[in-house]
Amino acid sequence: MRKILLVDNGSLRPQATLNLRRLARALGQATGQEVEAASLLHSYKIPAEELGGQKAVSLGPRAEQLAEQGVTELVVLPFFFGPSQALTRYLPERLAEVQARHPRLSVRVALPLVDTQAPVDLRLARLLADNVRERMTGPTRPTVVLVDHGSPIPEITALRNYLAGQLSVLLGEEAGCVTYASMERRDGDAYRFNEPLLVDLLASEAMAGSEVILAMLFLSPGRHAGEGGDIAEICEQAMAHSPGLRVTTTRLAGEHDGILEILATRLAQGLAGTPLLLALPASD
Repeated sequence: MRKILLVDNGSLRPQATLNLRRLARALGQATGQEVEAASLLHSYKIPAEELGGQKAVSLGPRAEQLAEQGVTELVVLPFFFGPSQALTRYLPERLAEVQARHPRLSVRVALPLVDTQAPVDLRLARLLADNVRERMTGPTRPTVVLVDHGSPIPEITALRNYLAGQLSVLLGEEAGCVTYASMERRDGDAYRFNEPLLVDLLASEAMAGSEVILAMLFLSPGRHAGEGGDIAEICEQAMAHSPGLRVTTTRLAGEHDGILEILATRLAQGLAGTPLLLALPASD
């Protein structure tokens, strides 16, 4: 018996879980497969009344429960842009713990949304471009900044920069320029690859008096992205200190319907068994 879980990192904000559930339902309808939403961390702390009366599901306990119910094949579909440490460290360790108690359970973890080793795929960049165009007004060519959270591993930042290059090509003459920034970074020279920080970029002399559109490389609303989040606060403070600066944000990448097509591709690969991020075969 097989079970498919659409898995995100998790958030203390109910909007993130609600968005994940929405996508799991939509993906199930699009593919004819039953898909359930689950989170790695955090979301289980959200009160049920803020989630329509249904508590958020955590991957580890849910995988244990499914194995006890007779599921022998678990397909995990990551709702992540790239191979973050949550996918490459925490997830394998947690699933290995489950499998140690349930050796008949096989696990397949599909690829994240972006695979830079595969032939060029512009689908994510195209939906980012759609989101930017929704915010374009008038004849001026805005500065577009692709902004993400920031990562402790350079591969994720390189992935963002890769997407910024694609976005620049797609927008062409519609934008004055396309660049990138991190919302935050860890202290120390080892993490300088996250530069520039959004707060510093918006405060720079080059941005004074500019029209800026932030292309939001985030999947779901939470503490950082969305209404009242950290990025909204950074933008408000930047405009207060630079009165000629105008900053608008796009909707989140995970709120564009085009994300479903990418997820459907990753699900098909996960079901086929290739390519995968991780495979844990069952043992007799």
